[in-house]
Amino acid sequence: MNHHINPKKAALTVAVVLGGFHFIWAILVALGWAQLIIDFVFWAHMMSIPLVVKSFDVSAALTLIVFTAVMGYLIGYCYAIVWNRMHR
Repeated sequence: MNHHINPKKAALTVAVVLGGFHFIWAILVALGWAQLIIDFVFWAHMMSIPLVVKSFDVSAALTLIVFTAVMGYLIGYCYAIVWNRMHR
């Protein structure tokens, strides 16, 4: 059985997932729904932290999405390399 993972495909997959999650978060902030979600998450975890979601900022949103996608790419690529070396 071949346990080889293509590093570029793994990297792209993780980049799309992490960048995609943060793209959705940016949309929620832009729509004004993010605070409701944060409030629900803290309530469900029985936590009380005074966290306030700021107003939408395009440059911050793009920075967040690009940064997390790049980090996801690096994490996915490194994971595949380590996996492949461990399964030689």
